[in-house]
Amino acid sequence: MSGKQGGERAPRGHTRWWLFAALMAVPALALAGFVVMVAVWVLADDDLTRSGPEKVPCADALRFGGAALPDGAKTVGACEVQGFQDIHYRATFRMPRADVPDWLTRTYPDAPAPETQFCTEDADLCLDLDDPGDHPGAGAHAVQVLVDYEDADTALVRFAAFTM
Repeated sequence: MSGKQGGERAPRGHTRWWLFAALMAVPALALAGFVVMVAVWVLADDDLTRSGPEKVPCADALRFGGAALPDGAKTVGACEVQGFQDIHYRATFRMPRADVPDWLTRTYPDAPAPETQFCTEDADLCLDLDDPGDHPGAGAHAVQVLVDYEDADTALVRFAAFTM
């Protein structure tokens, strides 16, 4: 008799469970690595975690809009930048009231005349530009200048330059 007797078992075949486990681990590790990379990027990116405006030199805020602080002007408060996809610079300063029209004309020679009616925020004079023109260092797509005449000699200028 040539057969197996006495309850002996046939030898088991070699299983390849380790190959299956390795093939399943590669996509799982890649996905875990991707999740970790995204989490690190979001937590480390200042633009995404910025909660409010940051102080910047006023010269930078004005330069972004193609302007410079006029002679005799004094800044009021801090100049700021805020943004993620769009950038928004703000500067506020006081200057001699009589110099405002000349400063606007020298800064934006191709701009229309400033408005005295239809100004937002009840300003006495305003200039809204959708294209401030080519100026060295400027990056703004639009500029808004609001002027409040505080008295016979002084004007408060609120300057904003931003991208859209």
